[in-house]
Amino acid sequence: MPESHHDPYVRVRGAREHNLAGVDVDIPRDALVVFTGVSGSGKSSLAFGTIYAEAQRRYFESVAPYARRLIHQVGAPAVGEITGLPPAVSLEQRRSSPNARSSVGTVTTLSNSLRMLFSRAGRYPEGAERLDSDAFSPNTAAGACPSCHGLGLLHDTSEELLVPEPELSIRQGAIAAWPGAWQGKNLRDVLDALGYDVDRPWRELDAKDREWILFTDEQPVVTVHPVRDADRIQRPYQGTYMSARRYVLRTFSDSKSPTLRAKAERFLTSAPCPVCGGGRLRPEALAVTFAGQTIADLASLPLTALAGLLSTTAAEDGETARVLTGDLVARIATVTELGLGYLSLDRATPTLSNGELQRLRLATQLRSGLFGVVYVLDEPSAGLHPADTEALLVVLDRLKAAGNSVFVVEHHLDVVRHADWLVDVGPLAGVHGGRVLHSGPPGELVDVEASATRRFLFDREPGPAREVRAPAGWLRTGPVSRHNLRSVDAAFPVGVLTAVTGVSGSGKSTLVGALTEELSGVGRLVTVDQRPIGRTPRSNLATYTGLFDVVRKLFTETEEARGRGYKAGRFSFNVPGGRCETCQGEGFVSVELLFLPSTYAPCPDCHGARYNPETLQVRLRGLTIAEVLDLTVESAAVFFEDTPAAARSLRTLLDVGLGYLRLGQPATELSGGEAQRIKLASELQRPHRSPTLYVLDEPTTGLHPADVEVLMRQLHGLVDAGHSVIVVEHDMDVVATADWVVDLGPGGGDEGGRIVAAGPPDRVARAAESRTAPYLLRALGPAGRG
Repeated sequence: MPESHHDPYVRVRGAREHNLAGVDVDIPRDALVVFTGVSGSGKSSLAFGTIYAEAQRRYFESVAPYARRLIHQVGAPAVGEITGLPPAVSLEQRRSSPNARSSVGTVTTLSNSLRMLFSRAGRYPEGAERLDSDAFSPNTAAGACPSCHGLGLLHDTSEELLVPEPELSIRQGAIAAWPGAWQGKNLRDVLDALGYDVDRPWRELDAKDREWILFTDEQPVVTVHPVRDADRIQRPYQGTYMSARRYVLRTFSDSKSPTLRAKAERFLTSAPCPVCGGGRLRPEALAVTFAGQTIADLASLPLTALAGLLSTTAAEDGETARVLTGDLVARIATVTELGLGYLSLDRATPTLSNGELQRLRLATQLRSGLFGVVYVLDEPSAGLHPADTEALLVVLDRLKAAGNSVFVVEHHLDVVRHADWLVDVGPLAGVHGGRVLHSGPPGELVDVEASATRRFLFDREPGPAREVRAPAGWLRTGPVSRHNLRSVDAAFPVGVLTAVTGVSGSGKSTLVGALTEELSGVGRLVTVDQRPIGRTPRSNLATYTGLFDVVRKLFTETEEARGRGYKAGRFSFNVPGGRCETCQGEGFVSVELLFLPSTYAPCPDCHGARYNPETLQVRLRGLTIAEVLDLTVESAAVFFEDTPAAARSLRTLLDVGLGYLRLGQPATELSGGEAQRIKLASELQRPHRSPTLYVLDEPTTGLHPADVEVLMRQLHGLVDAGHSVIVVEHDMDVVATADWVVDLGPGGGDEGGRIVAAGPPDRVARAAESRTAPYLLRALGPAGRG
């Protein structure tokens, strides 16, 4: 056999994607390689934006040109050359839009195997026709229950829910389910125009009228003559009526706003479909059993219980059942190995965390048997309790042992220490990063003084013991019965920082989700999550924080703008007027190349400035509006230091460590951690006199330990200012700095769902039943053990 001379390294030359500064780096294949660096340093740009993007582009070049037209292709990355690059598989944390029909079973394709088992080896009623596997799917016309369309639940409402205060009139807001502002006023005006008395107390209206107003499916259109206000003329218009029930159901099913959906849900009752009993399938499919259970029964079991049941029944049901159950049990094993055995096949994906979703996809890859592939993973430890991280490392080692290269973007120090090779990017974020500081064995990073990772990897000394704050009161919730929580009562202290801990699936997010503004003592509630601040490039840092309003006002006050009669809208790139109409304010134009990826070129008229020439003639202290949007937060803080409204906003962005971002940086380019800190900064810049409850779900996800320090300074600052903070968290260094800990468990799914320990960190660290305790004790160091 001829000797193999293939290069054992992926060699990257001249990478310039996003903030990468012409990076050259050699990365070994057939190894576990971890990319580290502070948030925004450029590690994802190197791993995903360069290496994976180039592998994907090369694969697409091998696809027939006609087929390429049907695939959404990313453009070629900004890189000089990459050699030694095998095919790549990406496992990112981005989720598609929420879909109630997507479940653990569909993501892992385990549902397909279970349906085949029932179709081929199920026990059918006497004389029943054998069904195809599609008949066992609630997502097909052949299988879905015709009453609930395969959802298993029927949503409805009642007069008591829609009108909680019948002594009020419609004009006074008796129909609480209706929207506020103009939309609610419009519905009242339409009712008035239809001849209904909107000023009589609700309970005095005729029962037939009340029924029609709340529940009719009719949508009459009528001319509305609004009451004229003294300061403005309102012309008649055609208004369409929509009943309260129709409005609530439509909002709940169609709205993309989580807030509106949550409000609509308060006016709904959910009950299992009376036809299928919540089984989601037609009666003929639910009549087929395996091991005495219907397919709906098996899909609702935790995966560990399902595997146990299938293992004990295979021998009794013949060769077909043995083969199919053997395959199912083996595939379930990879999911349970990743700490997800508490999930059931019918668990909807919108209820899963990003980390859970990514690990489900990882389990699917483990069974694929591919080798010679580069797996590029985005923080696989996200959402993982320290007890589950050890299992993750075993899985990553198995992928490598199968002959693959595993490239991981990661902040979890246990994963970093486990790596064969470390690529550390930095030293800081944005324009201050984009360089490879170290590429080699993790132990050699100790000599790289510029690295922000080095201090946390090698110089860890527990910080000084912090005095635990005393609660100023208590918030009590419960009994909470949702998902795996069963009548759980919880008490959260006011005026302190509380950490909610527990293994994945123990019920942490569900318990914290029970905190609402309606609870006694909550006052104002602010939830800060990692959802994007916008889904299009038109949304950016400046527009989200309100800073852009201040900037546009400053431009309208310039002598040039006043002389031309320009208003604030002139300086927006989202509306006609001041924007460049060639690119409609995008700054670039897309060139469709059919079977090649679409390419984006700077707009030929504005050259990327997004505005027309007349608008760009207006300058504020020498800069155009386009040049101001191109400033980093750091530079803008100096430029606007004498403008209080802008300076306050920029100061809070600097305080949460986002000084490297550009004001006009599109929302689509921001990580989840950056989006969360922008939301936090937006809250911090508002002057709050009343005490507020801040709830953050895993705020350290996607953050380097150096960024976690910055975040925790802000959260402790909020508590010192008289507010309350609750964080759902797996990072034990964060939990160790909390004043109070609520630990759920002891396990996930049916093995969890109760509070196993609550108290100051040093007390919870000694709780015998808690799986968090030993890891928290280690994080507390000698002070906590003493």
